[in-house]
Amino acid sequence: MHPADLTLADAAAAVREGGLSPVELTESVLERIDAVDPRLGAYATVAGEAARRAAARAEREIAAGRYRGPLHGIPFALKDIIDAAGLPTGAGSRVRAGHLAQADSTVAARLAEAGAVLLGKAHTHEFAYGLTTPQTRNAWDQRRVAGGSSGGSAVAVAAGEATFALGTDTGGSIRVPAALNGTVGLKPTYGLVPRHGVVPLSWSLDHVGPLTRTVRDAALVLSALTGHDPRDPAALRTPPAASLLPPDGDLTGLRIGVPADYYFDRVTPDVEAAVRTALARMADLGAALVEVRIPMARYVQATQWGLMVPEATAYHERTLRTVPELYGPDVRVLLEAGTLVSAADHLRAQRSRTLMRRAWLDLFDRVDVLAGPTVPMTAVERGRERVEWPDGSTESVSDAYVRLCAPANITGLPALSLPVGRDRAGLPIGMQLIGRPLDEATVLRAGHAYETAHGPEGAGDGGAAPRPAPHRAGPPSAGPGATEVR
Repeated sequence: MHPADLTLADAAAAVREGGLSPVELTESVLERIDAVDPRLGAYATVAGEAARRAAARAEREIAAGRYRGPLHGIPFALKDIIDAAGLPTGAGSRVRAGHLAQADSTVAARLAEAGAVLLGKAHTHEFAYGLTTPQTRNAWDQRRVAGGSSGGSAVAVAAGEATFALGTDTGGSIRVPAALNGTVGLKPTYGLVPRHGVVPLSWSLDHVGPLTRTVRDAALVLSALTGHDPRDPAALRTPPAASLLPPDGDLTGLRIGVPADYYFDRVTPDVEAAVRTALARMADLGAALVEVRIPMARYVQATQWGLMVPEATAYHERTLRTVPELYGPDVRVLLEAGTLVSAADHLRAQRSRTLMRRAWLDLFDRVDVLAGPTVPMTAVERGRERVEWPDGSTESVSDAYVRLCAPANITGLPALSLPVGRDRAGLPIGMQLIGRPLDEATVLRAGHAYETAHGPEGAGDGGAAPRPAPHRAGPPSAGPGATEVR
């Protein structure tokens, strides 16, 4: 196997045992970037020489017996709204042209302390305010969207252009691109990972988390990111409930909530079939499937938008007034819409969030995790704006992609997306697992048990699916019925 295709855990083991050097691993990933990124567009900035120096430093430290842990010498990417000293934080926008970060964000500093090797900055939808990341192409089919707003981070991991990456998630922006590109994406409990040095979209909904190839990899990265930072007012002092590293073994005693509504409404047949098959397999591993109903489901969209839109506009108020022409049209119209949201509407959204969070916590008296699709459909064609469902309803692509992810942002609950199969076009399908506050350990345990039993890519035949082939001359052809929405 090419070193660029190793999981984080496998790469870390090889580095620790001396079978692979950080320099070899980093060169392998940089070569992959050179080979495929001109077509995929995962990166906004590649800091190749700095990465080589960091890898050489890690190699010297390890050789001298100063091994820092599983991230030491491992190459990674940061979403381009996360500061790393000396690199641009462009946020995908002309508004930030010429910006250079003066200091590391908390998460960048913690990864540097762990010895990880920063490769560069991955593309984001402008200011993380979108679900497609138009600069980046899907790792499995270049004709399709990468998802967003952490699309560059997900594609970099899926295509072997980074061993892991960090993204941010305000309404699904880690989990959506993870699902569409066949990677794992983890949105932690709100406040568990400090956001100091991260460009905000919505202060009360923003989260930072990892995108990786396996659930175990996500646990390894998250372990390096947690811990209080007083510079983030929302940062928690309470640690996670237990060790983040998921144990091997069965799922005996785990109660998995299976929604009877909302999460399987307006979902393509391929997505529903893959997720229900995954749930049946988790039952075979000992889990008990418990039917539940989603509380306050009819208020999810109004609450999400009532919180996010005015908060985003408040952050951008000055530049929206002085240089509105520098924003992309899609983001500018959302920011201008935020000026029309009244204080009363924002307060109603906060009230709704409080009630929704309380109702969701009551739901977890009956179950340990909730499971359902991450997104209702696989990656759509680039440029597509709307989808039509068999019941005659229509919605925008962005609304469709955010619909099933937003509840975990509103409630602040930890949520994991992992691949559980592919549709008839060969495109990845993601399943989402949501847990109690600070109970990342249970969510990771459930996901790790599934992927251990059925392969890290959740192939339909129970084995590992082939990795995407970004080097190919052309994308896979979509078979009949590949896209279930019109």
